[in-house]
Amino acid sequence: MAALENKTTYADSGVDRDAADKFVERIAGMSKSTLNKRVKASVGGYASLYELDSRRWLAASTDGVGTKLKLAFSSGNHRTIGIDLVAMSVNDLLCVGAEPLFFLDYFATGKLDAGVADQVLQGIVEGCRQAGCALVGGETAEMPDFYREGEYDLGGFAVGLVDPKHALPRIKGGHAPAPKSGARSIVAPGDTLIAVASSGCHSNGYSLLRKLLEKESSARRASLEPLLLAPTRIYARSLRELLAQGALKGLAHITGSGFLNVPRISDRVSYELALPSRAQAPEIYQWVREASGLPSTELAQTFNLGVGLVIAVDSRSAQKTLSHLRKRGETAWIAGEVLKRGKAGCEVHLQDGAERFSLKY
Repeated sequence: MAALENKTTYADSGVDRDAADKFVERIAGMSKSTLNKRVKASVGGYASLYELDSRRWLAASTDGVGTKLKLAFSSGNHRTIGIDLVAMSVNDLLCVGAEPLFFLDYFATGKLDAGVADQVLQGIVEGCRQAGCALVGGETAEMPDFYREGEYDLGGFAVGLVDPKHALPRIKGGHAPAPKSGARSIVAPGDTLIAVASSGCHSNGYSLLRKLLEKESSARRASLEPLLLAPTRIYARSLRELLAQGALKGLAHITGSGFLNVPRISDRVSYELALPSRAQAPEIYQWVREASGLPSTELAQTFNLGVGLVIAVDSRSAQKTLSHLRKRGETAWIAGEVLKRGKAGCEVHLQDGAERFSLKY
């Protein structure tokens, strides 16, 4: 009980998820007047889709690294933050079935430090190599008095290509334009869910993580920072063949909002998922649980808890898909199945050791 009394929530760190969700809805409404018939998916999905012709759709995604940058500033380690930047956009492209083609970056700072900028760029280049995409350009902005000394911000923009027949999530009549679209999904009860391991916290929840880190001794902080700076895993090379073959029914990138991302595959069903054991999950999560004192329901709506991707496949092809992922170096496992949606609506039922709990979408 003491841990719960001293718990530190995401809201305590200054993040209002409900307000952010409402703002996204407002953006979606405002953008409608700019859309045309070639736009197949826009605000609200993992990535937007735009029809080039009957056989090719472009996919586009943009993201940043968030307050994980603050850890790079405090530690002086800027070598991997660029990998995070690429990963956050590229992994979202995968969720609509697209192969990443190219990437652009935006680097803004008060006064350019060539040594720091070089480290950041090396990370971006490495991220593009891991994703198999080209770094085709970017923008560097130097804005005196706008950023604190030694600080910078990053933005990333990725473009991919997808065959409309293989666009995800798979639904009757084509591609689902956004979550809660009302379209009937090909994803059906009995389908298998495969989990693919994360490398750690990736780039989500860092406002909370930094608040927790402040409470630790300097020695403890020094030991935790390398774990917290572990770069986001990029899954493009492992999934490329599966996407090209149309072998997947749906794919969820477990980022902000944690496992509430899973229903973005389809909200017409529910989901049963087993989390990795505490011993198998990234080491950092043991500290997160202890330091935050948060219940599992809150943790599962903030962090990936060791799961970077959730993949929906036909049960008959589950073992073949699992073998493919493992041969390409991924830690992956059969994590659960798709269930019939109940009276309560779309839910994600999570098994964490002996504990079972549910998230309502």
